[in-house]
Amino acid sequence: MRLLSAFVWVAMSVSTVAAFAASAPPQPERIAIPRQGGVLHGLLYKPDGNGPFATIIALHGCSGLGHGGQIQPRYLDWAERLLKGGNAVLFPDSYGSRGAGQQCQPKQRKIFARRERVADIRDARQWLMQQPWVLHGRIGLLGWDNGASAVLWAVRPQIAWAGRHDDFRSAVVFYPDCRISSRLGWSTRVPTLLLIGAADDLSSPSACRQMVDDARGRSALARIVVYPNARHGFDRVNAPVHAVAGGGGRIGADSKARADSESRVAGWLAR
Repeated sequence: MRLLSAFVWVAMSVSTVAAFAASAPPQPERIAIPRQGGVLHGLLYKPDGNGPFATIIALHGCSGLGHGGQIQPRYLDWAERLLKGGNAVLFPDSYGSRGAGQQCQPKQRKIFARRERVADIRDARQWLMQQPWVLHGRIGLLGWDNGASAVLWAVRPQIAWAGRHDDFRSAVVFYPDCRISSRLGWSTRVPTLLLIGAADDLSSPSACRQMVDDARGRSALARIVVYPNARHGFDRVNAPVHAVAGGGGRIGADSKARADSESRVAGWLAR
């Protein structure tokens, strides 16, 4: 009887450890990429094995990559999902690398999507192209708000540093600010998917729709999905809708939009 009890206890312990291991979040590798005037720090999530792996460069939003050395839950959640799909994910830390805090308010803004953050995309891509575990031809882009705006700039045909044969495979952007790009006649050289909420009062759904519509016929594939009633940050993890600090809009999760976006992102990046 004692032997049976001991066996049951051991089995339960092994099961508990296995369950904990299965639920433990993936641990990133902290990397440093040379850039002009300094170093671009980042977090790299990589599947087990030698690869080569399809790889996503993921651009954080205006509030930064994380706080206190911890990545924001939204980005960790996306990293886990992309890892399960067999992708490596590189998060360049555009703000922390420059000693800057969040850049959400105009008076805080010192790092710009079309300048420093496009340079970070370029430097991250160059670094990835030198890694033996990266599957060349399968590097994609993913971005949120300010990071999404940077992606929109980086995929324009005018960007000269993109090689024709080793360009980005595809791009996905969450709720970028499309107002400037729309006025400048935006188009893309790689398949680009834009996801935004109809109730987004921080970005401009109407400007994004106009931007994508105007690109038809002179652009690579560009698609937009506008989610009814969804707000800025609809893909956040367990984030009730609330007012943004300092006023100016509301952000928060939307379960239906979030679930649909998860499916669309996986399909788009795997194309």
